[in-house]
Amino acid sequence: MGLLKWFAFLFLFHICYAANSSMVTLVNGGYENIVIAINPAVTEDVKIIENIKNMVNEASDYLYKATKQRLYIKNVKILIPANWTTSSSYTKPKTETYDKADVIIASPFLKYGEEPYTLQYGACQEPGKYIHLTPEFILNDRLIRIFGPRGRVLVHEWAHLRWGVFDEYNNEVPFYITGNGNREATRCSLDIVGVEQYKQCNNGGVCTTRACRDDPTTGLYEDGCSFFLDTNQVTTKSIMYSQSLTSVSEFCDASSHNIEAPTLQNRMCNLRSTWEVIMNSTDITSTPPSSSPSVPVAPTFSLLQPKDRVITLVLDVSGSMGGNNRIGRLYQAADVFLIQIVEEKSYVGIVQFHSTATVMSNLVQIVNNDSRKQLKDLLPKTAGGGTTICSGLTAGFQVNNRHDGSTYGTEIILLTDGEDSSVRNCFANIRNSGAVIHTIALGPSATSTLEEISQMTGGLKFLATDNLDANGLIDAFAGIATGSGDISKQAIQLESTVLNLVPNQCLNGTVYVDNTVGNETFFLVTWQSAAPIINLQDPKGNIYTAANFTSDDFAKSARLEIPGTAERGPWHYSLCNKHGSEQAIGITVNSRAADENVPPVTVNAHMNRDMNWFPSPMVVYALVSQGLLPVKGAKVTATVEPVTGSAVTLELLDNGAAADIVKNDGVYSRYFTAFTVNGRYNLKVRAESKQNRSRLAFPRSRALYVPGYIENGVVDMNPQKPIISDDDIALDMGPFSRTMSGGSFEVSAVPAGGPKPGEDLFKPEKITDLRAKIEESTVVLSWTATGDDLDQGNASRYDLRMSTKSSELRDNFNGCVSVNISSLTPQPAGSSETFTFVPKDMVIENGTILYFALIAFDEKPQKSDLSNIAQAALLIPAALETTTESPTTQLSNTNKPIDNSNKINITHLALIVCAAIIIISIIISITVCIVSCKRKKKNPQMNF
Repeated sequence: MGLLKWFAFLFLFHICYAANSSMVTLVNGGYENIVIAINPAVTEDVKIIENIKNMVNEASDYLYKATKQRLYIKNVKILIPANWTTSSSYTKPKTETYDKADVIIASPFLKYGEEPYTLQYGACQEPGKYIHLTPEFILNDRLIRIFGPRGRVLVHEWAHLRWGVFDEYNNEVPFYITGNGNREATRCSLDIVGVEQYKQCNNGGVCTTRACRDDPTTGLYEDGCSFFLDTNQVTTKSIMYSQSLTSVSEFCDASSHNIEAPTLQNRMCNLRSTWEVIMNSTDITSTPPSSSPSVPVAPTFSLLQPKDRVITLVLDVSGSMGGNNRIGRLYQAADVFLIQIVEEKSYVGIVQFHSTATVMSNLVQIVNNDSRKQLKDLLPKTAGGGTTICSGLTAGFQVNNRHDGSTYGTEIILLTDGEDSSVRNCFANIRNSGAVIHTIALGPSATSTLEEISQMTGGLKFLATDNLDANGLIDAFAGIATGSGDISKQAIQLESTVLNLVPNQCLNGTVYVDNTVGNETFFLVTWQSAAPIINLQDPKGNIYTAANFTSDDFAKSARLEIPGTAERGPWHYSLCNKHGSEQAIGITVNSRAADENVPPVTVNAHMNRDMNWFPSPMVVYALVSQGLLPVKGAKVTATVEPVTGSAVTLELLDNGAAADIVKNDGVYSRYFTAFTVNGRYNLKVRAESKQNRSRLAFPRSRALYVPGYIENGVVDMNPQKPIISDDDIALDMGPFSRTMSGGSFEVSAVPAGGPKPGEDLFKPEKITDLRAKIEESTVVLSWTATGDDLDQGNASRYDLRMSTKSSELRDNFNGCVSVNISSLTPQPAGSSETFTFVPKDMVIENGTILYFALIAFDEKPQKSDLSNIAQAALLIPAALETTTESPTTQLSNTNKPIDNSNKINITHLALIVCAAIIIISIIISITVCIVSCKRKKKNPQMNF
């Protein structure tokens, strides 16, 4: 296969198997099956549904024009919470659930945060996870002036979600210096005009503006200076800057793109315009433009409302389940699901199958511990016979159907360890069932069709290996939570660990019960051969031993439920093996939210693709959040376990480098390349913080909050954007710990025996956070170190170049001036690098503007892609021309270049004037004294 064809294949493979739960399809330019879900915590208001429809109608027209008469919205499904009033116009959903929605309507956890945003943390062209809109945004028309019409905002966010493009503004760097020495607002395109103004508000909320002052350290404007947009614009670009402008109806393209602006779009997409990226998407390449100027059809809407959670366990009890104690581990894990995980008021059934299927229990509603125990007692304990998955699924559908006469929206947990070549015979029934099927592959021989079943029904998929020092089966069942969006009822896994212990060895550790959890807290101890010595100490020093636990000899487990709300703080455990031989001993801890109005901290993990072709690297992602707000500063580790062989553990980073695109945004990521065998791999993530106060972050990829507009030369301000203090984002929750299964993924084309020893498959990852500044006559550069293999290990050396033009570095890096950086030994990937030097053969003076870029090499040598281009500028604000124009005059001069000619220093001028005034005052005083003295001599009787 030629090199070009090989990369094309990998690109298509990547697109087709991206890890994305969306069920959206594109048919002849029309998007179908878009799901917009309303969170159960949102107060019931039918106006929300009406405004969603109006927003989608507006968005469809705007999208059609923005994509040059190609794409539009054909149908949308609105998922209405089960706790809202029922209506005859609402139908039962099939596989549509809140956790798979493309757009969610949910209140922010804090009192701030009405900005629409897209949860987006992949590379350029990778789809996002979902769009978040608040009920206030949907209902409050006053927010239209701040963000723009709702339909336009939806298109802005759709571009993030669907095509993986990024914003063309930067709140952190709102202004920059161009190569020509101009001060510009960060935007695309530069044809957008406006005025730089500083907005100041008093305690009463009354705001005024003034001209922005210079920043003496940067040569730009002072912090807090904003760019006020003129309402009368000529340009039509760009939607990813501000769709609020009436004239804007297009994305920036190659002819209008601003490559100098310090935007995330430029950094992540190698200076390509948003339209260039969108044009390369399969949506555009598969859809020719229409000759019609109007949308072919108006969107249609389906109103869906889920009912009770109905779920049936369909469990394989064939002969192969008798090996490796699989049937015992099945019993142990299903026990955890029934007793600790599944929510109250759910309906649960049990089916077991081998060559035929048997209904062990029809649906039982979970109302108390007795109903949970009733189901547990019916779990299978013996194995034998063949494997016929279709029979098990058919029986499962029949059980679910008995609830209300339909399988739509119900769930099945399918667990199997065997091959079954006949599964495809029931694929049609699976699709028609409208049920969500979660699959658990146990061991190395489970049929390869399980992933297809999960994919076609929107279910989760898991792998549980036969390794006894892993909790894969328990973790899988614990990961199958409700998809309703109500996390207050969801079981949160605080701890899950297993260790092979030799005789008299102990598993010691600490699990933290933080302020957001504590209700229905369970400690579960498991073992392989014999019960261990149990010692559990709560934060007050109370000791729990095996006598306090309830044991189950067949499940080989002991459980302790803490009544009420568990004591907050560290719980120390020690599990000691007193058996005569080595055995696996583990502990799992689950809890629920302590307050239904305060969302617990959760961790969600996944790979960037569900399927991978060796040697293409993969990315592990973990989002730590409280409600919808990310939590930064946690320590996050991922464990990737192949179906056979040893697991690999790696620390995930939130440093804004390599696989991680934004620093401190609560999304932790790392490349994974340790592929050793073909087949399934399992992902598990642990997040913890030992700090008493954690910090919330705010997601990026937000619609621009417009501070105000210039209308006919007059500043018309929008309400002040809320100022968020450190106390607002501090979480006084104490230390916390969380574990979560990230499901399974598949890898193909790994050579027999794995990669060859010493084979160098991966080049260093591109550096994306290069920063530069000038301090007196010295250039200071800083960046995050890349690795030898992507973000692993140490690079061998760097090649640093400089130029007075950014375009030269981009287009002719090798032809630019080389900077000797040989004195710097690359540090391990993820470390902070700093390099300073004094440029030779040039004088750094006021007005100096330099650009830098670098490439990293490994030992082979393979080189990284070119880094981002960093600018260093020396600009003395006192040398800048000062202006006192009115807003109207400033508007016409907003792009005025910085004048570096010699001018009178304004400070010196002020000193001269002050000195002159003092001298004149002294002369006047002396004159007055002389005149007074002469008068006294003439009239001695005058008394002053």
